[in-house]
Amino acid sequence: MEQEPMTAQGYAKITQELEYLKNVERAAIAKEIATAKEHGDLKENAEYHAAKEKQEHMEKRLALLQDYVSKAQVIDPSTLPHKKISFGSTVRVLDLETEDELEYTIVGAVESNVEKGLISYNSPLARALMGKEEGFDVMADLPNGTREFEVVKVYYKPIGS
Repeated sequence: MEQEPMTAQGYAKITQELEYLKNVERAAIAKEIATAKEHGDLKENAEYHAAKEKQEHMEKRLALLQDYVSKAQVIDPSTLPHKKISFGSTVRVLDLETEDELEYTIVGAVESNVEKGLISYNSPLARALMGKEEGFDVMADLPNGTREFEVVKVYYKPIGS
């Protein structure tokens, strides 16, 4: 079975959402469906169809989260060396074209959030960076084209700090 690396925070986040969907959201949607059914004719009952669609989306999300939990490989990045870029490393890179300095932490797919500087270990940039050290130049095929970066700094920093 393919494993899905994630931090303890990422694992806690998805298990919390999973429990919420199973224990709160599922019951709330079932109640919405029951209430909508009381309005009669299901063929033209917009409330019923909206509730059924909401239920379908929720069940898909539930299945996805259950899949992640079943494959979870919780990793504590604080125990890993960060001389070379690896899972959990925070890396400061210099975009050699724009001269912008960017900082990212490499995390599991379920916890990635580019706006917060968290990129998935599966992302094109993270794959290009893995195993590199400070001073290395890397080429990354990104959605907006191929970019060249210089690795300025590699270190460990707890997520959210």
